[in-house]
Amino acid sequence: MFAWFQRLLPKTGNFFELFEAQAATILAGAQATARLFDDQGNAAEHIAAIAAREHEADEITRQVLTSVRSTFLTPFDRAAITSLIGSLDDTIDEMHAAATAIGLYKVTRFAPEMREMAMVAVEAAKLTVEAMPLMRDVARNGDQLHALTEELVRLEGRVDDIHAAGLKRALEECGEQDTLRFVIEREIYKHLERILDAFEDVADEIDGIVIDHA
Repeated sequence: MFAWFQRLLPKTGNFFELFEAQAATILAGAQATARLFDDQGNAAEHIAAIAAREHEADEITRQVLTSVRSTFLTPFDRAAITSLIGSLDDTIDEMHAAATAIGLYKVTRFAPEMREMAMVAVEAAKLTVEAMPLMRDVARNGDQLHALTEELVRLEGRVDDIHAAGLKRALEECGEQDTLRFVIEREIYKHLERILDAFEDVADEIDGIVIDHA
């Protein structure tokens, strides 16, 4: 009888635990990405680590989407939950895309701008880890969350500037003599920039939730 009664009770899911787990996975992926750009001797190991974190993030995303469909009461609007977990997943997808390109093209030399962009991604991931537990009480933590999202947006702007400087350097160094190298570097820069674009999307999703619930 008690088990039957429990099944009738509204269920709220474990969204906050999953958001926090996703943020931790993203940070691990960002740290592996930074190591990839800094430690040229162990590229295969770092690429494998990033791929593993990307698979973990996909699994967490699937759990969230399953919970959205099966949970009676959700802490936020269902669309906000799916958008937030999607933007979180996008960050590590781009890390994986950058690592895949490096492995495919056997890149062994990285410009300082690439290394700096990877380190900024680690900063953004740490801010995301800091933000996720605050989502448990948006009304109380709205100001803190907004401060963190402003910092994420600032980092995205910083990466835009680094990206532009890196492309300028690549064009000057490659010129017309090494077009293939320029194309490869441009692709890597593109994925590094998109990592921070995705973090900015995370910031936008958090701000939207704060506006709706704070």
